[in-house]
Amino acid sequence: MTTKRDYYEILGVNRNSSLDEIKSAYRKLAMKYHPDRNPGNKEAEEKFKELAEAYEVLSDPQKRSQYDRFGHEGVRSTGFYGFGDINDIFSRFSDIFGFGGSIFDDFFGTGSSSRRRRESGIQGSDLKLTVKLTLEEIAEGVEKTLKVKRLKTCPTCNGTGAKSPSSYITCSYCNGTGEVRQVSRSIFGQFININVCNHCNGEGKIIKDKCSECDGTGRIKSESTIKVNIPAGVVEGNYIPLRGQGNAGVRGGPAGDLLIFIEELEHEYFKREGDDIIYDLRLSFPEAVMGAEVVVPTLKGKAKLKIEPGTESGYIYKMRDKGIKHLNGYGRGDQLVKINIHIPKKITSKEKELLNELYKSENFNPEVKRKSDKKFF
Repeated sequence: MTTKRDYYEILGVNRNSSLDEIKSAYRKLAMKYHPDRNPGNKEAEEKFKELAEAYEVLSDPQKRSQYDRFGHEGVRSTGFYGFGDINDIFSRFSDIFGFGGSIFDDFFGTGSSSRRRRESGIQGSDLKLTVKLTLEEIAEGVEKTLKVKRLKTCPTCNGTGAKSPSSYITCSYCNGTGEVRQVSRSIFGQFININVCNHCNGEGKIIKDKCSECDGTGRIKSESTIKVNIPAGVVEGNYIPLRGQGNAGVRGGPAGDLLIFIEELEHEYFKREGDDIIYDLRLSFPEAVMGAEVVVPTLKGKAKLKIEPGTESGYIYKMRDKGIKHLNGYGRGDQLVKINIHIPKKITSKEKELLNELYKSENFNPEVKRKSDKKFF
């Protein structure tokens, strides 16, 4: 089994590099090993795939965090296993390559962008959906049923946008090539600039008779219900990509993705700190002095907690394994119970007498303790 190289080493960046630095390094190296620049070179093609895999992980905050903590095994837990096809890379990183790799097409003059556009249509846009989760749901993981409004492929024309197969005419601007060429001359010679035809969007043909159902767009509005499994341990800002669940592509193009963003709801009792949860427990003065057995809320109900005699305000009790499951699936956090001593603002005359009696006792008089401490006197 071949050992995978370190992703930071592949891109030539350090572990503290920003996203812009990672993106710049990837763009530069991908240009060098791009298949159009290295035709027939299998080694360059493999390096191109290797670069794409490294960038896919390091450009995603969640995957990068998992990789930094657990290496390649941690990335597999997110469901990512690399790329097997060059076209998948072009599709995934359209923001880097432009549609279908157009920044390379412009550089090398291959014209492959328009050919790819004619063959596969225009990719649909991504959709974003926010899911609000309680701490209880985050602690254990949850399956959510979501309603998604999106554009789906028109069933009447199967996404072509045309009334029938004979409803097309050849684009008169590009004569069916999908490309518009502009020739310019200078003292250095003749230059040919090739662009996608704006009149037919690179398809080489125009719809004469549009589909009445979708008015020629090849897509209609729809609402569907999907189920998504959200793992335990997610944090606000994490997102789950559902490939191909976004808007349908234009005239046969691939669908976009659906990005499920996590929002964490405020809890009635707990505050979250990583995978630990914090609970503020208010104790009476007698309970703190003499000790007590109290009942505290947990993410799974209630539990008993033994308070030791002489517990001071600010002390933290740790209830092991009662926090949130770790995102990697191994172990979970703790519940931290922070002690706060309740001090009443108003007392009765009888209570005041009792307190004065206690104050006379050396045990309850802090002045005695301070005077006995030679560090301060």
